[in-house]
Amino acid sequence: MGSPTWPRALLLLLPTAFMLTCLPAAPRTHLPLDLTTNFACRAKAYGDLSTPRCQQVLKEGPALSVPTLALSTVQLCLHKCQPCVRVSLALNATGIKGLELHFLVLNSNRSVRLQVFRRHKRQEDSATLWQLQFDCFTAESGQWVVVWLKTLPHGALVLNQSLLVINENSGPKFHYTWMPAARVIEVSVPEGPNVTVRLCHQLALECEELSPLFHKQALVSRHQPAALPYEFLLPCLCIEASYEHRDSLRKKKCPFWDQPEAYGPELWSSTLIEDYSTSNEAQMAMSLRSRCLLYPNASLCWKESATPEATCSDIPNSTATRVNQIYTLEEVDIHPQLCFKFSYANSSHVECPSRTGPAWNVSLSVSFLQVHLHFHSRVPASFSSALCQQQQPPLGECVPEPPIYTITHLEGRGTWDLDLILPWRISRSCVLVWRSDVRFTGKQLLCPDISRKYWGLLAFGLALGLGLLVGIILLIHWGLCRFRRDAPSRGHSHPILLIYSPDSEEHKQLVCAFAALLRSALCCPVLLDLWELSHVGRLGILPWMYAQREQVSQQQGQVLVLWSAGSACAYGLWQGNARAGPLLAPEPHDLFGAAMACLQGELRDTSGVARQSDWVIAYFSKLCGRRDIPQALRYLPRYRLPQELPDLVRVLQGPSSSTPGWFHASAKSLVRRLLRAEKRKGPQSRPHQPRRTATNRLAGSLFSLAHPKPHRPNCT
Repeated sequence: MGSPTWPRALLLLLPTAFMLTCLPAAPRTHLPLDLTTNFACRAKAYGDLSTPRCQQVLKEGPALSVPTLALSTVQLCLHKCQPCVRVSLALNATGIKGLELHFLVLNSNRSVRLQVFRRHKRQEDSATLWQLQFDCFTAESGQWVVVWLKTLPHGALVLNQSLLVINENSGPKFHYTWMPAARVIEVSVPEGPNVTVRLCHQLALECEELSPLFHKQALVSRHQPAALPYEFLLPCLCIEASYEHRDSLRKKKCPFWDQPEAYGPELWSSTLIEDYSTSNEAQMAMSLRSRCLLYPNASLCWKESATPEATCSDIPNSTATRVNQIYTLEEVDIHPQLCFKFSYANSSHVECPSRTGPAWNVSLSVSFLQVHLHFHSRVPASFSSALCQQQQPPLGECVPEPPIYTITHLEGRGTWDLDLILPWRISRSCVLVWRSDVRFTGKQLLCPDISRKYWGLLAFGLALGLGLLVGIILLIHWGLCRFRRDAPSRGHSHPILLIYSPDSEEHKQLVCAFAALLRSALCCPVLLDLWELSHVGRLGILPWMYAQREQVSQQQGQVLVLWSAGSACAYGLWQGNARAGPLLAPEPHDLFGAAMACLQGELRDTSGVARQSDWVIAYFSKLCGRRDIPQALRYLPRYRLPQELPDLVRVLQGPSSSTPGWFHASAKSLVRRLLRAEKRKGPQSRPHQPRRTATNRLAGSLFSLAHPKPHRPNCT
């Protein structure tokens, strides 16, 4: 029976092969060959073939149809593995005494033969079935081997088969063509057996199949290629091929690992990103699940707007921590515009929090020479703001200018509203606002939309209802300019370290306003922790306090303690007196306690006599009295405001300093009126509702005195 898989011309080679068997035998190799039969046998080998060992194995039934001559490629491993041809045979042994197998390698004309006989001669049974398996005839990968069978005596049966030897250690050979327009990969194979191919995503230990809509397993032959579609062009997209028989070695090619096209938008479109950020814990967390086994880096960036095409500016030193596939970063202001930027192989993707809305928002309104910021927050937080001047393109930045104004949301649940008032200097001013109690936050830029029509209405309203106030402001402005022109003649300006107790947010605004008034009127540096929060955060309150105290001492300045009713309570608590008063709201740092410790240390160093010229106490007469100052501090100079404001100015800047009478009168009248309203408000006012209170109006008015509409002279 001829082989259907080989051309008829091959049959012409059989006589030549038969003649080659008559040649002298070549030296035999000593490879361990096995011959497994269902009868007792003996074998003889000719050529460079070792005589195999005969093993009898009884089988209950035939594994192959009769007659059958089957060939297959297996691995023969001694010191190293090499391919060889396994022969499986089944035939009816009636009337035959033995059989002869001929092996011919067409590429090299190598020829050997093997004879197999029954060991014990006895009368054959007509129903006898011979089954035989020979392991095996070695050949090189890619060679064609022809095997034919003849029975002994000759003429009873002749069978032949051919086989292309494949080294399955390297897997099947195939070629591919990428067709990006059709989004398919075409696979073809050269000569040889059929190959099964598929597309998969290569992971650590396995190649995972594509989604059901794109999963396809195709049979490829020499004359029939296969087109495999894909969903996403990814770096881990691979082609896997194997032979048809069971347990065939699989071969993979991943052609897109080094292709830039595989690291484009489709890489991130195929990635599932889930947001687990929590505003209450100020923790930003996202999980990433990709079709490929990739580990991108993640860092923070601030998105200019909510539109998808908006740019996202990187925030330095904000790399997230990755555990498995979850990226986390602590102390983050959870905001829809504060996003994670995932980066991998020159490709990036921006993902913004989506599970919750912003934890806070701010609105802006403008009145005469003032900017009102209204904060609406549902988490405890601190917010800072500063004025800036919008730069012209190409820079386009808005660099904040000192001072920095801060307001704090007290601990508690529910939604809170906070107000902050800033001086408005010129019409081109904008305001930068950010959350200052966390490490990573984005700065929001708010610019008032003031048109010429608005200015016309404002001028008309001022002419009708605020004419008197404009006159007073202009008078104050003229006096300040004159006072500043005389400042160089008074000598060097001395720094002032301002100490206060954190009674409430309104009280902090009053402190900021009073500090701004001193700095503008006296042309001297005022050292205030609320204006140096970033510096305080890096050093700590105690190192910052002692550094400023040393600067004041070296430059012959003053430490001004702005006393209040809350200061008396804070002093009692600092002394350990539980009956000193109600507990104050917790603060992130204790400037007042640090100042008292510094003062007490100086008392000890000087044997009970402090440098009284360095320490000054001032208080607003309508909010507290001299009796609120502890007995231990009454030896220090004390000044009641606004009545003794001129004396305080002379102490702060030296005996030779003087202030114009209009400044004293204006400040005295304004402060007395506003503090009287503050006292009528009563002590039961809630500290977290600062809108429309007298202290807030005082802050705005003091800011108006400190920054009286533009072209104020520079203080050096």
